[in-house]
Amino acid sequence: MSVPAIPHDPYAALRGRNFRLFIVMRLCMTVAIQMQAVVVGWQLYKITNDPLALGLVGLVEAVPSIGIMLFAGHLADIYPRRAIIWRTIVLFLVSSLALASTSLAFYPQWAAQWGLAATWPIYFAVFATGLARGFLGPANFALMSQLVDRAHFANAATWNSTVWQAGMVGGPALAGLVYGWLGIQTAYGLQCLLVVAGLAACLAIAPQPAPAAPPPGESIWGRLAEGLRFVFGHQVMLAALSLDLFAVLFGGATALLPIFAKDILLVGPQGLGLLRSAPAVGSVVMMLYLAYRPVKRNAGRVLLWAVGGFGLATIGFALSQNFWLSLLMLLLTGITDSVSAVLRATLMQLLTPETMKGRVSAVNGIFISSSNEIGAFESGVAARLLGPVGSVLFGGAMSLVVVGVTAWRAVQLRRWQIK
Repeated sequence: MSVPAIPHDPYAALRGRNFRLFIVMRLCMTVAIQMQAVVVGWQLYKITNDPLALGLVGLVEAVPSIGIMLFAGHLADIYPRRAIIWRTIVLFLVSSLALASTSLAFYPQWAAQWGLAATWPIYFAVFATGLARGFLGPANFALMSQLVDRAHFANAATWNSTVWQAGMVGGPALAGLVYGWLGIQTAYGLQCLLVVAGLAACLAIAPQPAPAAPPPGESIWGRLAEGLRFVFGHQVMLAALSLDLFAVLFGGATALLPIFAKDILLVGPQGLGLLRSAPAVGSVVMMLYLAYRPVKRNAGRVLLWAVGGFGLATIGFALSQNFWLSLLMLLLTGITDSVSAVLRATLMQLLTPETMKGRVSAVNGIFISSSNEIGAFESGVAARLLGPVGSVLFGGAMSLVVVGVTAWRAVQLRRWQIK
């Protein structure tokens, strides 16, 4: 006699109070981070009129984030994760207040009095933001697994990614509208309020126990090496992370959107906010679908097709000179990228031991930071050499090459199923 299947509950993870507070914190912080990216990008391009300045923002944020992330993952595996997160949010609030001060009337005269270029304090605050994000990522990932049952990891990963993408929608759109209609000071002020709200949500989460203490005599370097060996020795995980790294490293057009908004599509800061939010709109729609219809069969093949679609949509955006068509192409990049994000997060939660989640998340964070922030620098340099359209075209084509090579070489990823 067959056993009836247990109905899928798309809201399983959300039924826990601590996870709901975690999701609120993630939403507030993601909206704040995305607002900052839009406002800083437009502010710098307005000051310098140089696409390389936009690329440098990514590099300045990526260097501290990548540099500290493995150590941050080590801390997330031995100290209470909520405590790490709220202290990190405080650091982010300080950097947000510093950026807000650059919008005040006294700032240009103050910078000149101290012999500083107008962009230097902005880059310094962005550097502090990168440092905060380096600690935040591993602690967030590791804390989430303490707030839900293992049976709900895939559902929690889907909702976590959905809320993150919702923040990616709300943040840029809100920043563009507030900046365009109410000014830069209001935009920075609203961002600071969101960080405060995220801090309050974090402090409301019930304290969770610290992970098991490391074995006596084990060095920090030995523990960091253990996390690296785990990832690089696992073909499915390494292939999935590498696929995202190189596809987004070359294929991302986000850093150049201020140029497309100002010089090609002629839509101003309001249009920039919509362009920045379009990928996340597509992601939210797809992730809500995945919450009800999660991918299980042929997960590896679905991942490869999704990243290939991301590259094709990027090429379509580069070739478009129509604002609405550009929005559609960016929407498609979000739809395809969301499939990759959910599958990668599910894979990591299911395959990583609890005592290593901070370090493994740190390795994943390095891959993501490299693809996003260093990818932004690559886009800025390529735009200098090839122009913005040529840069995005080259990136989309390289994404397709990466998918082809990964599909050929990573046999275990092609055969991966979610059980």
